[in-house]
Amino acid sequence: MNNEKQKLSVLIITLNEEQHIKSLLEDIDFADEIIVVDSYSTDKTISIVDSFKNVKLIQNTFIDYTSQRNFALDQAKNPWVLFIDADERLTSELKSEIITAIDSENAASAYFIYRIFMFKESRLNFSGWQTDKIFRLFNKSKCRYNEERTVHEKLIVNGPISTLKNKIIHFSYSSYSDYKSKMYNYGILKANEKFAKGIKPYFLLQILHPFYTFLYQFLIRFGFLDGGKGVTICYLNAYSVFIRYKELRRLTSSRI
Repeated sequence: MNNEKQKLSVLIITLNEEQHIKSLLEDIDFADEIIVVDSYSTDKTISIVDSFKNVKLIQNTFIDYTSQRNFALDQAKNPWVLFIDADERLTSELKSEIITAIDSENAASAYFIYRIFMFKESRLNFSGWQTDKIFRLFNKSKCRYNEERTVHEKLIVNGPISTLKNKIIHFSYSSYSDYKSKMYNYGILKANEKFAKGIKPYFLLQILHPFYTFLYQFLIRFGFLDGGKGVTICYLNAYSVFIRYKELRRLTSSRI
């Protein structure tokens, strides 16, 4: 173990998260620094964050997820950072594991953390989410988000990578309309990412790729074992792919 305790900054990106933010901020009292980067919420998010005197609030215009995360990274004063979304929660076991990991003499540069996907109040066991893991804990001096990826961000890591045993609880699906809106926004951002790379929106892909996405998650990734919940999640993920190609066609045609 290191002689000196390593300090941790928890970073949270928000937009209209009044439903989740209070519970999250109450849950991360183990952090040495908490920063909320908000993209000008219009609900009660700001007033809720302001009620926590130990939390630093910074407002920054949202361009894409990668830019917002890299901006948040630049605000952190501690060497270790933990990114967490407003709709996620940490178990007490995961908190202890995080502290142990960053204090270790053999600490990795970055850690994957698995997530448990919650469909309203019950766990989704399959539908492609059973192996969901993401970089959330890392040494900021050795990591940066790839600016070419604007959604489903890719972390560039300089150094060893490890995986924590305990999982984040992800309350992503609160309602059909809320999750559909989220998938729509992901599709728009992904279209802009592909447009910037000069990728063309072939018509057959607009039809076949969403169809393939649904079948892959529903059959190969066992979405059918989640019953009606699996149908809903697999459909909405396929819907996001459809929106991606639809928006890409619009962007391409407007340039001509």
